[in-house]
Amino acid sequence: MITVIGFDGTPLSEGARAAVDAAELVVGTARILDEVGVPPTAKRHHLVRLDEMLDEIAPYDRVCVLASGDPGFFGIVRTLRERGLDLTVLPAASSVAAAFAAIGMSWDDAVVVSAHGRDLRPVANVCRAFPKVAVLTGPGAGARELGTALPDRTFVVAQRLGHADQRVEILSSHAAAHAEFEDPHVLLCLDESRLTSERGWLAGFQGVPGAWALGESAFAHRDSMITKSEVRALALAKLGPRPGRLVWDIGAGSGSVGVECARFGAAVVAVDHDAASGDRIRANAAAHAVAVEVVVADAPSALDSLPQPDAVFVGGGGAEVIAACADTPAETVVVALAAIERVPETISVLTKAGRTVDGVLLQSSRLSALPGDTHRFAAANPVFLLWGERR
Repeated sequence: MITVIGFDGTPLSEGARAAVDAAELVVGTARILDEVGVPPTAKRHHLVRLDEMLDEIAPYDRVCVLASGDPGFFGIVRTLRERGLDLTVLPAASSVAAAFAAIGMSWDDAVVVSAHGRDLRPVANVCRAFPKVAVLTGPGAGARELGTALPDRTFVVAQRLGHADQRVEILSSHAAAHAEFEDPHVLLCLDESRLTSERGWLAGFQGVPGAWALGESAFAHRDSMITKSEVRALALAKLGPRPGRLVWDIGAGSGSVGVECARFGAAVVAVDHDAASGDRIRANAAAHAVAVEVVVADAPSALDSLPQPDAVFVGGGGAEVIAACADTPAETVVVALAAIERVPETISVLTKAGRTVDGVLLQSSRLSALPGDTHRFAAANPVFLLWGERR
């Protein structure tokens, strides 16, 4: 029998204490084993490597595994269940709950991600996209590294939660980038300009939006200079926006594509050379309650300083801009074109970058009213949509 016990620094419950006292083998980090107290009749195993732990517990009938907080929340319960082991789980409060409690903040609307043993890029992208994120950190993937990647955020760094020497610091992401922290720790990444007191009904990420490819009237734009909803629908399908991904919207104009990607949970950087367009993009993002980082600058010179994208939409710009986007690690580069003469050039640029190219000519006609309560279908301007994917 394997009993998995969560430990949050407080005395064990009666049931957990009895399980530890009756165990033949007790597994945990050296710190937790010392604090809990292992009876002399039981063997101690310091948890360092999971494969070693699994080999160690095999011969024993009564095993206790001690883990921080709630072991079923990004914890060891999943690993043991994947090995087909039967478990009794006695959880404690999760470290995320403890970190939010330490600053007196609710967290039903927080997104929780784990950076432990994982690539930091998607974690950083979630922190860009959402206003309240809890990060379970690991060596080389903590507050210092995320502070370097994330400007203008408030960090709450909680170390040794539940213990007598617990430390909870509130600092800027810039300050965190130049500080030292004990591993592991819990990081709360807050965009205070977007935090609300609105009561929700679904914890964490609210899922995909109820509608997409919104009508042009959903966005402020200039003289109908906006990617039309029919084009946007296919562009979104090719860009694949979702939490953990970063999308560039180049030549963004109204930012309609970028805003729609953000509504799917992606992090978005919108680039346009026009300051008035930058203001419109910010207003459209605010109107749809999403985060879009706006860069007012000429592409492609501005692109080198941006975080690397997972997908790119090019709504404006010449061959040089498309080539710069095609040379990024992005899985997909989607280009919208109005002029037929630009199609062969764009195909060539995407192909030379080592991408497999496909595309469609989108021709749509919209229902339009006529006098006498009659209707017709009015043709919209055709648009070429090309995309280049990494082989």
